[in-house]
Amino acid sequence: MSGAASRSELRLVVLGRTGAGKTSALCAILGLQDSEQGTDGGGLQECCKHEGEAAGRQVVVVSSPAWFGSGCNPEERRRHISSFIALSSPGPHAFLLCLPVNQPADEEAKALAVLQQLFGPPAVSRHTIVLFTHTEELEEDEQLEEYLVTWRKDLQELLEKCGSRYHTLEPRGGGAEDGRAVEELLEKVEEALRESGEPHLSCPLYQEAEERVRERQRELLRQRRGEEAPPEDFTQEELDGVRDQAERSIGDLNVDIDGVFPPTSVAPAPSFLRSLWELLTGWTKWLPTLVRRESLFGALVGLFVGGPFGGMVGATVGSVATEVGRRKTEKTK
Repeated sequence: MSGAASRSELRLVVLGRTGAGKTSALCAILGLQDSEQGTDGGGLQECCKHEGEAAGRQVVVVSSPAWFGSGCNPEERRRHISSFIALSSPGPHAFLLCLPVNQPADEEAKALAVLQQLFGPPAVSRHTIVLFTHTEELEEDEQLEEYLVTWRKDLQELLEKCGSRYHTLEPRGGGAEDGRAVEELLEKVEEALRESGEPHLSCPLYQEAEERVRERQRELLRQRRGEEAPPEDFTQEELDGVRDQAERSIGDLNVDIDGVFPPTSVAPAPSFLRSLWELLTGWTKWLPTLVRRESLFGALVGLFVGGPFGGMVGATVGSVATEVGRRKTEKTK
């Protein structure tokens, strides 16, 4: 299947932190085996693009390294962002933001803020779906929706920014349900497109990318012919034949990330946040017997961390404390 803008296909960009399940999502959508693509537990090093058929539709899935994490320097960020833009040009139909259901969403909130600044508010409000992963961490009889509404209030604001669109490709039953989960995801993508009234996400960065890709296609064909030729001399078939090569060779786009990513001194380093999260969730194994209400526990954590960020972490940990207490109580009944 060609990369031409006129073709009928769904272009999906899979984003997420290292270990969030991006590769598993890609494989689930396109019916691949994890062994064919490896795993993203060690982190994708470069953007990758795969094409195939899913639920009767032609689908392109672009997966990107975790460019919004602290381990990515500015030049790597610019390169990764430029790459996934070029590979999903002329614009994705949806961003799929992979989020482990048992983790705080601090990095994902940052990713949404960056998408909005780079591509405009519609990139988040109309074209992003949160894809929950690691749902095996839920209780056996617990539904994802129940878990989110009841115990993860910290995620409600994040989901609201995305039009409350979320999904999982990890059905409990397995088997035939796996295929149905993919079909439902693509239906949600198409429903979001209908609501937006747009054929796909479009913005100046993607317009620039498409212009660069088309010019590079013509350059590659001229090199093959060894002669100058006007654009109208190239057939669509010839252009399609070099589309993928053009997308991968246009270089960095005019992506201004200097004002998008805050200095690391503004907030605690993610490694510290992860350690704090693990420490605090460990405390909840015994604290719920002393501190039952999430508001009190969250206030204690917010006071410890301090500032607006402390309030966010406090709300998250408070929710987890309540959940752990609830589950421990149920298991003793």
